[in-house]
Amino acid sequence: MIDHDRLFKELLCTFFREFVEAFLPEVGTYLEADSLVFLDKEVFTDVTVGERHEADLVVRGRFRGQEAFFLIHLEHQARSETEFGRRMFRYFARLYEAHGLPVYPVVLFSHDVRRREPDRHVVRFPDREVLSFRYRVIQLRRLGWRRFVRTRNPAACALMSKMAIVERDRPRVMLECLRLLVTLRLDPARTRLISGFVETYLKLNAAETLQFDAETRRVLPESERTKVMEITTSWKEEGRQEGRQEGLLVAAREDIVEVLEARFGAVPPEVGEKLAVIQDPTRLKSLLRLASTAESIRDFLDAGWG
Repeated sequence: MIDHDRLFKELLCTFFREFVEAFLPEVGTYLEADSLVFLDKEVFTDVTVGERHEADLVVRGRFRGQEAFFLIHLEHQARSETEFGRRMFRYFARLYEAHGLPVYPVVLFSHDVRRREPDRHVVRFPDREVLSFRYRVIQLRRLGWRRFVRTRNPAACALMSKMAIVERDRPRVMLECLRLLVTLRLDPARTRLISGFVETYLKLNAAETLQFDAETRRVLPESERTKVMEITTSWKEEGRQEGRQEGLLVAAREDIVEVLEARFGAVPPEVGEKLAVIQDPTRLKSLLRLASTAESIRDFLDAGWG
């Protein structure tokens, strides 16, 4: 029987090694790559107030025989947050306190703003500095994609789509990402993981897609072009399937509202708001039956949502 959880953790550890190679090469010189173990999301609890904090990725490993943690926080928010450094210190301190091992903190900023993000949290008094906590910052929007296009590194391939790209280069970056991906000859799971990054963060509009298709035909040899087109075709098919699924959900929600309107008149916005978050067709089908038998809209809401 396949242990999917174990395979997923192994996949993340592999991706972390590639991430270190591409973005933290100095760490790679002393990190024992075969010692890495991906941990489930570490949850830190402040016992005084019950506050919960989650770190996005925690990897345990060794460097020069010393056990350590590598804490990678993914930050997608573009807003400027004056307390961000303190929040990073809190993540660090709780992990350090819980396990008593060195912690290497890294923040990966993936938002589209190019301002320089802070890399430390400092506590000062007039006569002395009592705390200077520093963390590594990797800010994708301040990195040039051309620097990574020839690295043959899967992590760089995935994250290249969030680097500094001028508008006219977007189709070219898509082409280079996918070209690199097919030449790496990765297993299907890692290919899906990386292509998912590219497809999510570098969606091309109609004009860019035409340019991408033209560049693909002009630049790539037939063998590479076929592989690239297999990836983009799978994106289109997944998009069609998602579109069909969403269409069925929309129709089911509309049917429920129509039945309620026919039986009771105007339907309050609360009904539509509650239906909008339901993504399970089976549940919507049962709610449609309920809409035809409920004695009132309130009865429908109470029975349908407890």
